[in-house]
Amino acid sequence: MATSTLPVPAATPGPTLPGHRAMWVAICLEFVEFAVFFAVYFASRWNHPQDFQTGAARLWTLGGVLITLVMVTSGYLLTRMLRAMRQGRRVAAGRWLLLALLVGLAYPGIKLAEWQWNQGQGLDAGAGIFVVVYYYLTINHFVHSSWGLLGMAWGWMRLRTGAYTAADCRGLESLALYWHATDLVWLMIFSLFYAFA
Repeated sequence: MATSTLPVPAATPGPTLPGHRAMWVAICLEFVEFAVFFAVYFASRWNHPQDFQTGAARLWTLGGVLITLVMVTSGYLLTRMLRAMRQGRRVAAGRWLLLALLVGLAYPGIKLAEWQWNQGQGLDAGAGIFVVVYYYLTINHFVHSSWGLLGMAWGWMRLRTGAYTAADCRGLESLALYWHATDLVWLMIFSLFYAFA
């Protein structure tokens, strides 16, 4: 009895996630971390509703709005960088990335100015539970955003040396993903502390 072997069709690669798998793990861990922070927020707000109502009115709302504009704008610039990179326009991608970094660098400046303004208004750790939770979340977000800014600087230097190509720009995709995740966290912080408190 003769057996015939049929050719096995080649497996077609399925859709892949942008960036490195490790960055997706890191983003998921960041979201878990901030989920804990937001649980602290809601537990504190539940137990001290008056402090949260009066505390929000004391924050520098303009600072929160400016940070929101900076975060979203730099995220948009990163999407332009990726588009240029995927089209093989490495020089343009470098310009978009540098612009995203420069816009993003306004974030720590605004945040430090906001913290100084808060000190002038007496909004320090002794000002009540609202202010303590506010600093708890915003300082953690500041740390995560600083990592993102360092990543932009590193990505820009590597892009200038030809480390990325249109065919493999996963490092830049990972950077953009991380910044967008940090954007989402900031939008939650802005909503809970500045906009709808």
